[in-house]
Amino acid sequence: MPGRPWTRDEEQALKRLVLCGESAKSIAAQLGKTAYSVYQKARRLGLNIDILDDDDDNRNVTTSSTIQLPPELPTAEEALKMLAGALKAATQPGLTNIEVDRLQVVATIARTYDHLLANYVHYREIETKLTELEQKYAQLTKETKNNASK
Repeated sequence: MPGRPWTRDEEQALKRLVLCGESAKSIAAQLGKTAYSVYQKARRLGLNIDILDDDDDNRNVTTSSTIQLPPELPTAEEALKMLAGALKAATQPGLTNIEVDRLQVVATIARTYDHLLANYVHYREIETKLTELEQKYAQLTKETKNNASK
């Protein structure tokens, strides 16, 4: 049974509270909503929100507005291992809707990562070739100037 619809004021308050780092449980209490509805609405509004764990009817979630970037890019093999783990987890019976949603996000991210990694490798190859050509051009220019001065 759905709850009452979100008002514009509630949506604005949700955005403000997420950016302030409030937990979904805290936001829910302030807005008279469930933590799960806060999570769902935040996702629909494009706000970053992380789930800590499921708790019967009250799903405890926290919000975050920053993503920690790894110091190095995962290799294609590491990305495939993560995707394989998500695929294995997706075959388990009794997954909650939130777990299914998270697994779908992992699959989407993996596809995007694969595409971007391929582009990155291609651009790095082009960059390497361009650097080699610039060095050859500089060498030829130097040789041409030396031959012209003789």
